[in-house]
Amino acid sequence: MKKKWLLYAFFSALIHVFQACDNNQFPPETIEVRGLFSLTGNWSSLGIASQAAIDLAAEDINDYLEDRKSGFKLSVSVADTKLDTGLAKTLFTSAQEDKMGFIIGPQSSAELSAIKPLSDAAEIIVISQSSTAGSLAIAGDAIFRFCPSDKIEGAAMAATIAKRGFKGLVTVARDDAGNKGLQTSTGAAFTEKGGQVAAIPPYAATLTDYRTVVASIKEKLGTLLAVHGMDKVGVYLASFDEGTEIFRLAAMDPVLSNIKWFGGDGAVLSTVFLNDAEVADFAIKTSFFAPSFGLPVANEADWKPVAARIKARTGTEPDAFAIAAYDALWTIAYTIEANQGTTKGFSNLKNHFVEQANSRSGIIGARALDEAGDRANGTYDYFGIAKEGNTYVWKLVGKSTD
Repeated sequence: MKKKWLLYAFFSALIHVFQACDNNQFPPETIEVRGLFSLTGNWSSLGIASQAAIDLAAEDINDYLEDRKSGFKLSVSVADTKLDTGLAKTLFTSAQEDKMGFIIGPQSSAELSAIKPLSDAAEIIVISQSSTAGSLAIAGDAIFRFCPSDKIEGAAMAATIAKRGFKGLVTVARDDAGNKGLQTSTGAAFTEKGGQVAAIPPYAATLTDYRTVVASIKEKLGTLLAVHGMDKVGVYLASFDEGTEIFRLAAMDPVLSNIKWFGGDGAVLSTVFLNDAEVADFAIKTSFFAPSFGLPVANEADWKPVAARIKARTGTEPDAFAIAAYDALWTIAYTIEANQGTTKGFSNLKNHFVEQANSRSGIIGARALDEAGDRANGTYDYFGIAKEGNTYVWKLVGKSTD
């Protein structure tokens, strides 16, 4: 009798084990995703918003995975690149040593270009939310970008500037892959529209004294002004936060402070431009505006609540680049799910990633990838600076379809 009872107890316990397995009651495997963002350096406004975006995405995704009893969950960690290419390489190597299957970021094209030789051999899928350099549009690698390339942004910006009646444009950029690409693409597109471009050689990323840069802008501007006049000529500056130093010097010049200025996506929504009254006033006086990858009105019901949650954590309005990081983590979750809950098998994992990216629209709308793994299309929101009481804020002033 005792043997029968022991046998019954054994099989009963075994049944409970199988039921637990069937219901995924074992603790789910935790899969970590690393973010490489600038949290304390140049363009930190985007880095901070991107960190909040993937933190929130992880919360939402894990609720989804738990409901589906998927057998895994995601955790996220973020390393601060400070927008430094050398540091980005070091942090990428660290992520590789930690056996990461996915990295979101880095956010600048210069950083992405620096890690590319490493990523090609690392079997890590890299998804940048904001790199735009056309030089990184390479088919077959494991780098994907959830924003359009500089060719699309440059064409949109040039079309808007030309539509507003401008005939001459001085272009200047920071010497990095992303900003140089924007200078080139915007200038080329403006020339195709019949405009005249005077391009200044890019200034070094390590530069601290911008007086020579400002003098070159004024010199090139003089030639265009003689042909087209004050109301038909502008300056296009592709920069990060160091653009404030150029603004501060230009504000002291009666010519440079009385023409129109335009910017690239590295300046838009930066709090650094708001925190200096002289810089902000210059931007207002010169009607400065810059593009951000656009948030589609058709998908407002999807992205607006997430944007509000990001703002609640960071105190600033996120742009589409930051929200693209939220979409990137969801695509990673769907990819792992399609890969049987694992990051093993790099070739299959990469194929699943492309399939999931192309079959799901995300909260910022259809994000089909082109042959180089970059977002194939996009529109742009234009932001300028305004003063509300004693506070400077970024305001939406137009769209690329305007």
